[in-house]
Amino acid sequence: MPSFTRRSILLSGAALALPIAPIMAEADEQPVRDYLPTEIVVTGAAEGYGADDGSTATKTATPLINVPQAVAVITDDQLQDQAIRQLGEALRYIPGISLETGEGHRDEIFIRGQETSADFYLDGLRDDAQYYRSLYNIERIEVLKGANALIFGRGGGGGVVNRVSKTAQPGDTFTEMEGSVNNFGAFALAADVNQPLSDTVSARLNATYEEFGSNRDSYEGRFIGISPTVTVEAGPDTRITATYSYDDDARVTDRGVPSLNGGPLRGFDDTFFGAPDFNYATAETHIARARIDHRFSDSLTANASVQYANYDKDYANVLPRGTDGTVVSLSGYRDLTARENLIAQVNLVWDVQTGPLDHTVLFGIEAGSQDTSNSRRNVLFDDGMGLVSQVSVPLADVIFVPPVSLTDTIRSRESDLQTFSVYLQDQIKIGDHLELIAGVRWDRFDLDTLELLTSAAVSRVDEKFSPRFGVVVKPSDTLSFYASYTESFLPQSGDQFLLLSGADAAFDPEKFTNYEIGAKWLIQPDLFLTAAVFRLDRSNSKAPDPNNTGLLTLAGESRTEGMEVSLVGNILPGWQASLGYTYLDGQLQTTTEAGPAGTRLQQLPEHQISAWNRVQLTDNFGIGLGAVYQDEQFTSFSGNVVLPSYWRVDAAAFFDVSERLSVQLNVENLLDEKYYPSAHGDNNIQPGIPLSARLGVRVKL
Repeated sequence: MPSFTRRSILLSGAALALPIAPIMAEADEQPVRDYLPTEIVVTGAAEGYGADDGSTATKTATPLINVPQAVAVITDDQLQDQAIRQLGEALRYIPGISLETGEGHRDEIFIRGQETSADFYLDGLRDDAQYYRSLYNIERIEVLKGANALIFGRGGGGGVVNRVSKTAQPGDTFTEMEGSVNNFGAFALAADVNQPLSDTVSARLNATYEEFGSNRDSYEGRFIGISPTVTVEAGPDTRITATYSYDDDARVTDRGVPSLNGGPLRGFDDTFFGAPDFNYATAETHIARARIDHRFSDSLTANASVQYANYDKDYANVLPRGTDGTVVSLSGYRDLTARENLIAQVNLVWDVQTGPLDHTVLFGIEAGSQDTSNSRRNVLFDDGMGLVSQVSVPLADVIFVPPVSLTDTIRSRESDLQTFSVYLQDQIKIGDHLELIAGVRWDRFDLDTLELLTSAAVSRVDEKFSPRFGVVVKPSDTLSFYASYTESFLPQSGDQFLLLSGADAAFDPEKFTNYEIGAKWLIQPDLFLTAAVFRLDRSNSKAPDPNNTGLLTLAGESRTEGMEVSLVGNILPGWQASLGYTYLDGQLQTTTEAGPAGTRLQQLPEHQISAWNRVQLTDNFGIGLGAVYQDEQFTSFSGNVVLPSYWRVDAAAFFDVSERLSVQLNVENLLDEKYYPSAHGDNNIQPGIPLSARLGVRVKL
């Protein structure tokens, strides 16, 4: 498709400014559908830890019990109870997800064994740059497991993480202020103000200032976030929402500790293996979004959205390359990335009957444009005899780093990505006990990359169909069993699409195929039990060609199999809990670039357990207690280094001084366990924080 055509579609989407999720009118205005409860609300706060909104998984107003895939939700109440302010901290409590250290400057995770730094979404729209995401303006976090191409497009092979924003609430007035400080000197201030400006216009402002601190030597940083939003009720059937967020993150780039004798280097958990005056990362992010929701009738709604995002990223680091227990080798680099994203999406949702069948039909179009520039310079060390790119220094509590300078630019590249998608989905209710969901998405993926130092330009166009099929059997309104089949794809340029080599341009995208069966039981209105068993196959991975030495072929395959179970909600009056367990087994089925057949997937713990509980002991006083367990895992495909298994126990106490004032104490790692939760390869291993306490105060005005 010509570029001007795609851009015209983007501009027309911007003119419409419609959201991805259908507006939910007042309960008495909604069409009566016994399988579509009127309490499902696409945006807005959930009470307690339970959630029943499955709209992100279908782009239609669908309760979670009718969604044929595993979905984990962390509500704002749980985030507040655990005093969680960063996305990575929250995802520790989602079994099936393990954390990658992200080189000390970005969110990066493994979902069902699939590594990603790009499968992050904000209100259902792609937010794929590499940076740390704060939660100051977030209502809840949703993790959708398995391949998700029909709803989200390319990537998302193991799953996606969606953040739902706080938006202005019509007719509501409130102001909340909070502050907290921990024993390492880190502190945070935040405000959340909602104010009607007229009968039809409301505004909300979320803002925060945070300073970082930990046990790690030389570690510091700060975060500034400002997010205004406006909601306009333009009529009984039309809502306009506009949001903007400005995030400014600056912190020391901490690459952790190296390995020794097949495990993390012990005894140096506080030691900083970098140059304090050089290791620094900054990320400045602007995201603006506008949308209009319109209901044409009880059976037809239109919804669409447009989002512009600008990311400016700079990080520099000296990092450990390995140690023999006496000396440690160091190298380093500085990397700059600038990215602009423009995404427009338009959807129609139509409720219609054909004979005895009830249909909810979704038709959507999405177009996107992404421009990225990236460059890198390597570090040179002055070892007294000259400038070298790698240096060995004595291993000590305080690492001596020789003077640092930078080479000329070693790489400079630009990429232009244009995408266009059309998708169709039908949710069919057959009688009172059977529902089907079937759909397909067509994507056109047009990538041009240019290596500026060599003038090497490479292009590739992919056109892919991604199907989805699911069956939901409901013996009752509160119990469902499901089976599903989904596909997704990822072009051979990596999930950031910074550079497409000439060799990679010859290959079709990788393919992800997810098979899943599960059950969901709403034990009571605010207690949800879910279980799932799945198989995720990844194919079309690059592998050495046995018939052509030095060449590659698309013969690589891997498989992850597992099961998960969760119990979330009010177990007893005054007792809220979020409990989960996941079993994962994954390996390379054939030899790939990553390793030989039979290799266990990297950073894939076999067993994971998460448990968080809040118990209200009196009207004014409650306690929290939680634990996470992560089984041992390989830091990379090499299988040479293992992150040991660990338990971490957390606790909290909550005291309401009055209706307007509350005090909260959170203790992380209550038993002071020495543990290593994440890594980036074999020699960048992140030590866990020792026992730490955070005291917070919240005021409602």
